[in-house]
Amino acid sequence: MVQRPGGPGYALTLRTATYRWWRPVVGILLLFASAVLFAPLLLQPLLAVTVWLDHDGSFTSAFTDAVALDPVSWQSMLYLNLSLAALVPVACFLVRFVHDVSPRFLASMTGSFRWRFFRVCLGLALVAIAAQLLVSMLLPGDLDGLGGPANDWTASTVAIAVVVLLTTPLQAIGEEYGFRGYLLQAFGALAARPWFGVVVSSLLFALAHGAQNLPLFLDRLTFGLIAGFIVVRTGGLEAGIALHVWNNLVAFGLALSLGSIDESLKVSDVSWWNIALTITQNGVYLVLVLFAARRMGVSPATTGVQKPPVLAPGTPSV
Repeated sequence: MVQRPGGPGYALTLRTATYRWWRPVVGILLLFASAVLFAPLLLQPLLAVTVWLDHDGSFTSAFTDAVALDPVSWQSMLYLNLSLAALVPVACFLVRFVHDVSPRFLASMTGSFRWRFFRVCLGLALVAIAAQLLVSMLLPGDLDGLGGPANDWTASTVAIAVVVLLTTPLQAIGEEYGFRGYLLQAFGALAARPWFGVVVSSLLFALAHGAQNLPLFLDRLTFGLIAGFIVVRTGGLEAGIALHVWNNLVAFGLALSLGSIDESLKVSDVSWWNIALTITQNGVYLVLVLFAARRMGVSPATTGVQKPPVLAPGTPSV
């Protein structure tokens, strides 16, 4: 029988009456195995077909370059985005079959995706991004690498832009379901503390981006911490998804138009000023989302016609 959410808040959803310590441990290992190994391998036949349809020179070299994102092409961008989007079904599978909880509670504590709240968050995300861009113009240096002339739009650029427009939202949703969804809930259940889920999932989110200098790591950690706090305070992923989708679409759109998509995707070194931009964007967004959530009656805890869930022994309140 599928369990109801175990805790009164999002981070403790998997702390059910049948909770066992090994469930989140197994789930966390399977999530990373899927992200690093299973999903990329399963999608390689699709990558091979797309490279075969459009490549120059040796197919083997073109395929190897696409896997390595060197350089970024429409095929490699499609491959990367779909690999990350696969975190959605993986997270749902783990919640259902490892934890015996309905995966509907990954979306929110209501057991469904709150579309009206999501649409409001999409608008608020644009306001927050606009605030970030405004502050970036006041800080020293070209923080976004967009100070040069506009790029020429070639057939390759258009193809990448189409893939970005169609699949980057899926990639952002996948990361939210994987990090702010499953990992936040799994680590929250493991320690029986909401803050532990937020902190550890944020650390893993920052580390998952690969080689990076300290300011960039702290920048991504800050993003994860504030996004995780928003998820816990609103009881769902809608706000995090809205900001993540617009953030990536705007970043890649500006890179294609004014910068370099390769540098944007593989950035490993930024200025300390970038942390100020992230705090601006996420801070503005946090205030706006919490205000909107209160006005709309969005609850961080289980609501609706469901009976109060039974807590596992030792589970604290949020």
